[in-house]
Amino acid sequence: MRKVLFGIIITLLLLLFFQYWQHQKEEENTSFENTQLIQQQIENVGKLVVTEGHFSEVYNYSDEKTYLSDYVSFEKKALVVINAHASIAYDLSELKYELDAENKVLRILAIPEAEVDINPTIKFYDINQSVFNPFTGEDYNKIQQKVREELKVKIESSVLKKNAKNRLMSELAKFYILTNSMGWTLEYKERPVKEVRFFEDFELKD
Repeated sequence: MRKVLFGIIITLLLLLFFQYWQHQKEEENTSFENTQLIQQQIENVGKLVVTEGHFSEVYNYSDEKTYLSDYVSFEKKALVVINAHASIAYDLSELKYELDAENKVLRILAIPEAEVDINPTIKFYDINQSVFNPFTGEDYNKIQQKVREELKVKIESSVLKKNAKNRLMSELAKFYILTNSMGWTLEYKERPVKEVRFFEDFELKD
């Protein structure tokens, strides 16, 4: 009788151990699969061109050269019309993050800065120049540099920059939805993300 009882106890212990081992194995497989899924999601984002826009600028360009102690001067001037295509992109392949599979935490350590790309088309009208002060490639370079600087200022205060950040927020929100659906925690700069709108209220580095 004792042998039968002992056999039953051993069988139950082995069954419990097997179930525990099977459960642990399933948890390890699930954790691995979830980690791979998050990794793939981040890699799939790649470079995100957030938004694009067009800007126009018109201004008068002038330059003067003087000789003989400023007694003689030669001026050149032109009406300059600029049409520019601009885009703002966040290269999320440069996103710095850490996957903590043991504690089920995805930590976003740093978000890449916005990349502003400006491609201007410059046209000259009403050109007035002198033989002693003609338009050259240097003038074109000066104008192009000035245009880029002015357009950057314009973009910073435009709805284009705001739209770009809104698109970025949407992409970051996907990480929250994914991790939350799998029972993971998403953190940004050591702060847990508890809602989709978290990134909208958190100050990001420009």
